[in-house]
Amino acid sequence: MVKIISLKKEAQKEIKKAKDLKELDQIFKKYLGKRGKITQILRSLKKLKKETRIKIGKEANLLKKIVEENIREKAEKLKEKARAEILKKEQIDVTVPGKKVILGHLHPLTQIQRKVEEVFQSMGFSVVEGPEIETEWYNFDALNIPKDHPARDFWNTLWLKKATGDRRQETRLLLRTHTSPVQVRFMGKNPPPLRIIVPGRVFRHEATDASHEVNFYQIEGLMVDKNISVANFKAIIQKFFKKFFGKPARGPLRPRSEASEARQGRPIKIRLRPSYFPFTEPSFEVDMTCLTCRGKGCSACQRTGWMEMMGAGMVHPNVFKAVGLNPKDWQGFAFGMGLDRLAMMKYKINDIRLFYSGDLRFLNQF
Repeated sequence: MVKIISLKKEAQKEIKKAKDLKELDQIFKKYLGKRGKITQILRSLKKLKKETRIKIGKEANLLKKIVEENIREKAEKLKEKARAEILKKEQIDVTVPGKKVILGHLHPLTQIQRKVEEVFQSMGFSVVEGPEIETEWYNFDALNIPKDHPARDFWNTLWLKKATGDRRQETRLLLRTHTSPVQVRFMGKNPPPLRIIVPGRVFRHEATDASHEVNFYQIEGLMVDKNISVANFKAIIQKFFKKFFGKPARGPLRPRSEASEARQGRPIKIRLRPSYFPFTEPSFEVDMTCLTCRGKGCSACQRTGWMEMMGAGMVHPNVFKAVGLNPKDWQGFAFGMGLDRLAMMKYKINDIRLFYSGDLRFLNQF
């Protein structure tokens, strides 16, 4: 009898001190579990005499009922306390200013590519893409680049498969050095007239510095029809530069608007200089008005007022022949320029490596 009374006080004291449901569960097991203290008393009744068994059994069952009730009441209090704490944490103060949601945004090179595509599409050009892993034939042979041309040297080209004889020359694979192979692929499947641009990543085996990277992005264009001339090319490229550079751009430094240029009396102009490319004839370099000095002459343009932007020319007859077209029936122009270079000009960036650094201090400016 004395043991049951002390056990009652002990259990009620521990239940009262319980701080959470986990601790309360341990108390339940201690007293009412399979090996609990009250359970052991009830199991030992069969060994007692009848009169003693009836008396102690009555007291033990009453204790069991009291402990169960106390545990149930304590559990409800602990659950209510937990709910109150959760509600307190989840409570919203409508007077507190909202937190700014940080959103991701497009990489500056992606922004430049989309802007270039938008401008050329407005002039009727289609956007075409192709594989970054090319064959030697598409990357060089079909573009009238002979086997002894310096562009095929290891220091310029990343080869993926070696060849041991002429029989396997067409199977040699490489990382494309320009996006011009896509022009050949497209002409081979789509008869003229046509006008396309080919944006994409290209690869060169060369040292990395402020103006060179192992991989970078190019945009090349092709227009073929019966009577395409250099005059058509010059008009299209001049229009492109005016649209691309004429509007303010997102970024740390913004070029003047086209209206501002008009007020200054120095609109964006282009000029063509004779040059040489195996896949065009005649070939020329294309310069545009230097945006740093607006054509007045500065250190960036070596005091000339012009900035070199791209290589271009009329499609070489051998390229037409490589895709099964008669050069007497068709003529056109092709051009190529770096998207990275366009971005550097538009945003006044002096190091190409910044685009690939992953530095958020730089990228978050765009």
